[in-house]
Amino acid sequence: MTFHAIGLMSGTSLDGLDICFVKFEKVHSWSFKIIKAETVSYSENLYNDLKHAIDLSAEKLLELHSAYGFFLGQTVKSFIEKHGLKNIDLIASHGHTVYHQPQKKFTLQIGDGRAIRLETGIPVVYDFRSQDVLMGGNGAPLVPIGDRLLFSEYHACLNLGGFSNISLQSEGRRIAFDIAPVNIVLNKLAQYLGKDFDENGDLAKKGTIHASLLSSLNSLEFYHQPHPKSLGIEWCNENIFPLFENVDHIDAIATFTEHTAYQIAEVINKNHLKNVLFTGGGTYNHYLIEKIRDKTQAEIIIPEKEIIDYKEALIFALMGILRLNNEINVLASATGSPNDHSSGIIA
Repeated sequence: MTFHAIGLMSGTSLDGLDICFVKFEKVHSWSFKIIKAETVSYSENLYNDLKHAIDLSAEKLLELHSAYGFFLGQTVKSFIEKHGLKNIDLIASHGHTVYHQPQKKFTLQIGDGRAIRLETGIPVVYDFRSQDVLMGGNGAPLVPIGDRLLFSEYHACLNLGGFSNISLQSEGRRIAFDIAPVNIVLNKLAQYLGKDFDENGDLAKKGTIHASLLSSLNSLEFYHQPHPKSLGIEWCNENIFPLFENVDHIDAIATFTEHTAYQIAEVINKNHLKNVLFTGGGTYNHYLIEKIRDKTQAEIIIPEKEIIDYKEALIFALMGILRLNNEINVLASATGSPNDHSSGIIA
């Protein structure tokens, strides 16, 4: 079996829209080839709309949900035309997360998939998280199905995006969970200093680690909870940012970088992992990677740029194909839902 699919991913760090066109083949197992991929930066207006979506009224949020859906459709249509792509079986869209409160049985990724379908004329699978949350799961992480089917040669796969999350085989099951915030916090702190993000970790290098702040961060209840578990921006607003009130921004970046490295290394060490595939934008934070390497004996594997940047979009494309074929694309062992299931709305 051969499939051609486009995956769309917009992360919490608002780097832009990741578009990944992939050829998948299944003989005995799944294989893939990324044919074209690019990241489309958001305009200043759209960036601000998405950044402040959590503060919008219900009416304005619904308006943005629709408008962003048409933006996704128009952008992917331009991508298809630009590269002369043919025979596309489907588009799989993650959408952009505004709310994620699984304990209250809701999560919201805006960007109406029906608008994408109207713009492109191609079948669309979207809203991958809500079904799992309604079933009692965390609705996250979802990528472990792709880690199991496409990257099984690694002991674990770890993504450094807005949040860090990991997936690994344990006692015959694929378990996965969020570890700690990363760019969702570091980017905001960097912006106070006039930078979009902490490039290479250069800002963190200049700061001083505050022992008391580090202790407060590491003592947060989330880190001591069992998995499965997931994080959202609301949790950061409530638990992380208030701790920085009386700390210089540069020292806050240094301390939070140390905190993130510590939490990630703890998880690697506790699970006795020998090699870990690292992907996501945080992989380019060389100082953070150095700090993680200093705290663990595991081999930290940094793949080619295409995989670093587009692994999530790639996996959502696979999830869309699995959904279209009514095959399992969400693992209960990762999300905490009662059973594995096939999730996503088909437009």
